[in-house]
Amino acid sequence: MNLKFAGIALLFAATPALAQMNGAPSPYAPLPDAPSCTRAELKAATDAYVKAQTRGDISALPLDAKFHYLENMATVDPKAGLWHTALPVAHAMSFHDDKRCKTFTELVVTQGGHPYVIGTRLYLHAGKIIRVDSLITDKGDWLFNANAYLKYNQREDWSELYKYQKTPAAEMIRGANAYLDAFSDKFGDIPWGTPCARLEGGAYTNIKNDPHASCEVGLPPGIIYIVNRDVLIDSETGVINVYCRFGDSKSGMPDSHTFRFIDGKIRGVHTLSVNLGAMPSPQADDDGNIPKN
Repeated sequence: MNLKFAGIALLFAATPALAQMNGAPSPYAPLPDAPSCTRAELKAATDAYVKAQTRGDISALPLDAKFHYLENMATVDPKAGLWHTALPVAHAMSFHDDKRCKTFTELVVTQGGHPYVIGTRLYLHAGKIIRVDSLITDKGDWLFNANAYLKYNQREDWSELYKYQKTPAAEMIRGANAYLDAFSDKFGDIPWGTPCARLEGGAYTNIKNDPHASCEVGLPPGIIYIVNRDVLIDSETGVINVYCRFGDSKSGMPDSHTFRFIDGKIRGVHTLSVNLGAMPSPQADDDGNIPKN
């Protein structure tokens, strides 16, 4: 959440989810065995996923016979999933964790009559996708604007880092947790770097491309607990992606926070947050601004 506006998230964090698990097992239960994979397998899976979503045809995906499919952190019949709808993907960016055997892909759709920004996790084991976990944001979700998300995403560079720029995985975990913990404890040490820019649903904090821009914009009042944290780390790109919920562990706002670390400091943040409640969320404009009330 953008710290300036995150106080509003309290309203959504306390709102019961519209879709419940109906007795299904938690999507964040530990896997029964430690997964195995290679980085090549992970990259092949994300390439296949992007093609599948573009075509609306999942037949080429290496799916395990018992894979688990979720949308917005609720179990969905795979036959009813959005991945069967062909979408004109304007931008795709993927990250790969060959230790935890997870991937994360951002998809931005601005054409075709229904804009989306989608974040999808693939979980692999032995070359097969065992879980698909998509956060599907569109009109009405937190600060949503696909045009702005595409514009500023394309302006940024999240490519692989030089060896001397990389941050140890433990430090990325500590830094990401320090940020998420700050919503309930205002005294943590968040490793902000400069310049830093946040892309949140469509709202952008460095529209003028200021080389001195900071992401340290203060903390919201009150206490928000951020739970169900599920971590993915791509050490080659200095990226840690955290799936989580704002508030209640079952009905809180489904959220993805992706942090870009360079030299031990956070230099970029992308967030996607799904509004499960009936109360409308503010929407960013095409320039990445948040309209004032």
